[in-house]
Amino acid sequence: MSAAAPQRALVAEDDPDIGQLLARYLQKAGFTPTVVTNGRDVVPSVKRAPPDVIILDVMMPGMDGLEVCRALRVDPDTAAVPIIMLTARGEESDRIVGLELGADDYITKPFSPNEVIARVRALLRRAYRTAPAEQGIVYGPLSIDVERHLVKAHGEEVKLTAKEFLLLQYLMEHRGRVLSRDLLLSDVWGYSYTGGTRTVDVHVRRLREKVPFLADAIVTVKQFGYKLVDPPPR
Repeated sequence: MSAAAPQRALVAEDDPDIGQLLARYLQKAGFTPTVVTNGRDVVPSVKRAPPDVIILDVMMPGMDGLEVCRALRVDPDTAAVPIIMLTARGEESDRIVGLELGADDYITKPFSPNEVIARVRALLRRAYRTAPAEQGIVYGPLSIDVERHLVKAHGEEVKLTAKEFLLLQYLMEHRGRVLSRDLLLSDVWGYSYTGGTRTVDVHVRRLREKVPFLADAIVTVKQFGYKLVDPPPR
């Protein structure tokens, strides 16, 4: 991502008023927005002109947002693009479904456009940050290249979403420490997150599934949070 070029935002929203409202706010915030109104157009649009972030409504015609999210996450070319889900559904079960499929954030309608912009900026700031002192982190068979946003396990690349990457990086940087869910939300998600601490549990479960080595390495501290234990000697 070039620092000089405007960041690209894809808004997938079937309500033209909401789509254009978000596009106006994104443009005012310095983004180059593109709006699509049919779910079937999202994946081709992402492949044609990869955005820096996707704002994806769940209730889309043609192909709903959950199916779009799933399709983006299984494709290696689009698996790491940050996704913020939009929906009128506020129940926790609906939020969890989106997070399970790989969404990085979740906003329920009605919302403030300024809140959306703040969430987008927070997500991108953490998704593309670099570590000035330590750009490479090693933990057992895992290695993270922070600058290139690359994770390898036993020498093989592992595709992680933006939030999965940042959560893993945070755990590796704070290995051996017991980390509360609230602390992880604050430091990884980067703002007062309203989606609930279950969000952390979903992302930890996805890390354990994608990197089996972490199944035992990330220890659940009952009713509190998680700890990445020291790796066994090699």
